[in-house]
Amino acid sequence: MSVLLGIDVGTTATKALLLDPDLGIVAEAERVTHLRSPHSGWAEEDPREWWHNVCSLCRELITPETEVVGVGVTGMVPCTILLDDEGRQLRRSVQQNDARTTEEVPELRRRLSEARVLQRTGSAVTQQSTGPRLLWLASHEPDVWAQTKCIMGSYDFIAMRLSGERAVESNWALESGLFDLETGHWAEDIVEAAGGRLSLLPPVASPDQVVGQVTADAAGETGLPVGIPVVAGCADHIGSAFASGLLDDGDLLVKLGGAGDILLIVDEPLVDDRLFLDFHLVPGLFVSNGCMATSGSLIRWFQEQLADGLSLSTLDEQADAAGPGAGGVVALPYFLGEKTPINDPTASGAFVGLRLTHTRGHLFRAVLEGIAYGFRHHLDVFRELGHAPRRVRVTDGGSRSAVWTQITADVLGLPLEKVAMRSASAVAAAFAAGRGVEAFTDWHEIERFVSVTEVVEPTGSPAYERNYRVYRELYPKLREVLA
Repeated sequence: MSVLLGIDVGTTATKALLLDPDLGIVAEAERVTHLRSPHSGWAEEDPREWWHNVCSLCRELITPETEVVGVGVTGMVPCTILLDDEGRQLRRSVQQNDARTTEEVPELRRRLSEARVLQRTGSAVTQQSTGPRLLWLASHEPDVWAQTKCIMGSYDFIAMRLSGERAVESNWALESGLFDLETGHWAEDIVEAAGGRLSLLPPVASPDQVVGQVTADAAGETGLPVGIPVVAGCADHIGSAFASGLLDDGDLLVKLGGAGDILLIVDEPLVDDRLFLDFHLVPGLFVSNGCMATSGSLIRWFQEQLADGLSLSTLDEQADAAGPGAGGVVALPYFLGEKTPINDPTASGAFVGLRLTHTRGHLFRAVLEGIAYGFRHHLDVFRELGHAPRRVRVTDGGSRSAVWTQITADVLGLPLEKVAMRSASAVAAAFAAGRGVEAFTDWHEIERFVSVTEVVEPTGSPAYERNYRVYRELYPKLREVLA
């Protein structure tokens, strides 16, 4: 059986699957990963754990009868990994939702005030940008920085461990804020303003570009045969949009995952400092998107810290009983600062409107509604820029919650099409590998693997409109008080 291997380096788990070009997914498995936050605002992971997971997953999934013909990797973006001259990691990764660069962001903005960064790179200088992280590392960890010879992202690292070749996929390059859309090359002036140099940055590859083959060392650790082509792969959120069938201008995806993503497909670059910009896997299309620092991770925090480890199904029941509007409680979900659309790593989370009559169910529902208000804030930005969604789909683990999905549909005021695929990002990575080895000839062939299981219609509630107005007013007022 000839199959394609898709690997997803996620924030909470490493996943892998085998995709048969004719039959679809034939096997899949996952391993837990651990997010570390040793200081306030920090978010780090150990790439060695990712690699250990990949080796374990490959040995579980691949049998003597399995013929893997191509490998693709996807992952969170733009996390930052530092390597020495031998390709060894020098420290844990700095994750995409890390918020330590509160001083470096304004400093780099000052240095680049005349550089037209937003127009050239598609994104403003924010806590997610790679440049401020380089400034932080040079200042706070000079010994590590002095040894650094290469910088790359999560899925680029796994592709390198498999193939021995250094490259970064185009969306890591674009989201790093160091890549110039106008020239199609690394922006030397921006890199140098961040304290870096061009020699630190590998070549940029397209998702289906073969960057190398599985080496003897990698084969020994994973059980994969030597010589299998490895493609550059894709950013996880872009892979999710692609594998969910979002292939046309106006398609919108809401991802209810560890972080909250909302992605709009556009046929030309949509540049705004409140949004991120990515390349679609389909050449000629782009993805204008927002990413909130916490959504599923905030739910996990609530479950562990405020609910004594109650199951999510029990919490959903309590939230459902609380009713729309959570009894007037509004949650501001900025528990790890916030990325888009406010781009403020110092922002704080909050619950307001509390009374002794409120229960845990009200608080949990307020969390679910607060995340949905964050999505609506992005939708308002899209519409302000003249882009209303044509069709909306919802994916990731949170879409299995009927309560959360209904709240999201109600707050957005739009029907949500649930996509059945659990591991969409890994499917996209496997599909990109299939393109690289010519198992697929057209990107639109992904549609035969997409299945919409349910359409969640909005029911509406005046309580959401009232609470959304409160939500929008809370952040600027609290910023004044807490500054």
